Amino acid sequence: MKTDVCSSVASLIIIPCLNEAKHIKPLIEKLGPALDELNARIVVADGGSTDGTREIVGRISQTDPRVILLDNPRRIQSAAINLAVKTFGRDYEYLIRIDAHGDYPADYCQRLVEEAELTQADSVVVAMETIGFGIFQKATAFAQNSKLGNGGSKHREGAKGHWTDHGHHALMRVAAFETVGGYDETFSHNEDAELDYRLKKAGFGIWMTDKTRMIYYPRSTVGTLFRQYLGYGRGRAKNILKHGSMPNLRQMLPLAVVPVFIGAFLAVLSWIAVIPFSLWAVACVGYGFWMAVGQRNPYGPLAALSAMVMHFAWSAGFWMELLSFRNRKAS
Repeated sequence: MKTDVCSSVASLIIIPCLNEAKHIKPLIEKLGPALDELNARIVVADGGSTDGTREIVGRISQTDPRVILLDNPRRIQSAAINLAVKTFGRDYEYLIRIDAHGDYPADYCQRLVEEAELTQADSVVVAMETIGFGIFQKATAFAQNSKLGNGGSKHREGAKGHWTDHGHHALMRVAAFETVGGYDETFSHNEDAELDYRLKKAGFGIWMTDKTRMIYYPRSTVGTLFRQYLGYGRGRAKNILKHGSMPNLRQMLPLAVVPVFIGAFLAVLSWIAVIPFSLWAVACVGYGFWMAVGQRNPYGPLAALSAMVMHFAWSAGFWMELLSFRNRKAS
């Protein structure tokens, strides 16, 4: 660990959170080495928690003034990061984004700073390793770690360090963040991809590191998973509407799920109409069984169900946003 390099620059560690009483204390404790080895401060930007999260952070800040509780009236993560940078960013070289519902290696922040200093990147992004505990959560994690659920996304699967257009947000130069205007607070989902688009357009470099990664815990029920991916789909559509950036192939395929589902109802006129939807369903289930056999994972078939929920919700959210935009434009 190059402690001298890490401590030579100031880093603002920002944790957006809302009702994370079960996770916030262990997370801050996990980040303790970063506070000791970096010239850093932790800001917990709370969106109005009512489960005791605020009280927990308040007690921690009384014993460690490097931990600060900041009110986030707008509640969403994009607003939390913007507010923290606006309030404290002038004194820091880097901002490090930490998700309250994730887990991190003890040297996570230190590795990010090292990579930023070594590569001179304006943003350092990481891969995500998805882990579950309950049956459905384990199946969802299996799906999200596979091509069936992530379409081959590099920040889901991981790859050798390389320059990229997008990845899971981890570290960013405060100057670059402020130059492009921070996160767009009209985005509740996909705000990271939207910001990456503006960073690249402005000439800033995004580095995908292979020196560290984060651990993500997926939604544990069908309903919460559906709502999450519905938001992702709407966020991707908003990104396209704002910038005209077309989705890539891995996003185009699930985009067709809702149209072929609706088209299946035309089977009352012709049985051919149900073929596209049936092919998608059979492909997902078949891939799930293939994973179960090939990787000796009993959650393969249930992972196919999780993937189908993600595909359908993402597609539904995308089309909902497009149609609502057309209606607003027409009005």
